[in-house]
Amino acid sequence: MTHRSFLRITLIFLILLYADYHSFGQDKNWTHFRGSNLNGIATTTGIPLNWDDSTIKWKTEIHGKGHSSPVIYDNQIWLTTATPDGKELYAVCTDYETGKIIHDIRIFTPAEVPGKHAINTYASPTPCIEKGFVYVHFGSLGTACLKTSDGSVVWKRTDLKCDHVQGPGSSPVIYKNLLILHFEGVDVRYLVALDKSTGKQVWRTERPAEPYKALQRIGKKAYITPIIINVKGRDLLISNGSAVCCAYDPLTGEEIWKVVRGAESTVPMPVAEKGIVYFYTGSMVNPEGGTFTELLAVNPDGKGDITNTNIIWRKHDDQVQTQISSPVIKDGLIYTVISKNILMCIDAANGKEIWSERLKANNNASPEYVDGNVWCFSVKGEAIAVKAGRQFNIVAGNQMDSGIWATPAFLRNSVVLRTEKYLYRISN
Repeated sequence: MTHRSFLRITLIFLILLYADYHSFGQDKNWTHFRGSNLNGIATTTGIPLNWDDSTIKWKTEIHGKGHSSPVIYDNQIWLTTATPDGKELYAVCTDYETGKIIHDIRIFTPAEVPGKHAINTYASPTPCIEKGFVYVHFGSLGTACLKTSDGSVVWKRTDLKCDHVQGPGSSPVIYKNLLILHFEGVDVRYLVALDKSTGKQVWRTERPAEPYKALQRIGKKAYITPIIINVKGRDLLISNGSAVCCAYDPLTGEEIWKVVRGAESTVPMPVAEKGIVYFYTGSMVNPEGGTFTELLAVNPDGKGDITNTNIIWRKHDDQVQTQISSPVIKDGLIYTVISKNILMCIDAANGKEIWSERLKANNNASPEYVDGNVWCFSVKGEAIAVKAGRQFNIVAGNQMDSGIWATPAFLRNSVVLRTEKYLYRISN
């Protein structure tokens, strides 16, 4: 064999190895709220449709109260919890294979605890995780970086503040060397990027002030987690607040564009597919009475105020008084659970409703797309799978021990699901 032939064979082997690694890697870890890609789309297959004693690999009781979702890296599952009064805030790590608790670490003991909404907890933001480190966030009560090897604290911040009014909700996002956080209260509204190794501030950007002036004070807060998309070779951080959706340069915090529309406490994440961004506004007052929320489709290729130029369509719906869960989009269809327990399928091309069906109970956890099905989770503990597509068809229904408020993780042919009492791993 010639030297050139050997090099060619070696190169082909490395390319195949690289491709195989990344194909497996898509299903290997679940690093953020709604997955490593922040979109609620799982790449795993073989999820059991019916959950019973034969498919529940383990269940582990989690003390305290928390709505944060589990994040997973290698053989560790991390989530947060808190005492109901918020005076003790914890990070908990369990073993993926056995469910055994590896670390149960009290991170913060705040001297003063602000109030919150009755349905919220003091541990609602989802951590994010990478090799060697997990980042836990409790809104204004504190942010910390921990070593996953031993649970030791690398750094803490308790000086980043806003008045959440109803408790924390936005989850952190890792971007390159940065940890990006949202603080959107009734008093101040800003994004901040920390050096993830040290916790030191790299940039801070205030939300544009003018769109918020017309809002009532109580409506100026928001609880969203951003997404990151690439537009013509440039990464954009897409962040929809209560009055305005903005795109930022994630490395510098520079505002690239904004769409002014919305009010009152935005919660859902934006979603994107095929170069288009979709986001919910906050709840707005209808002049004829009542409130409504809009779903907007936006072309993200723009600069400055693109409100009058880049909105492709807007879906006004009086049924959507307050939107809490984030939608999921797959193959041109948007699946969203709106007010009054209605699961709706929307055509992403034009915003028209394809079908809608009423579910049994509220869904505050977000729907997720897994292996051809859309899974939905209710505060009454129901987990249902609906066949993705233009016809409504329930293919599975399961009842858990208590309410499901946290959005599950789907990976490695398993569901890692948190109820109000337990953490489960479900698999064939």
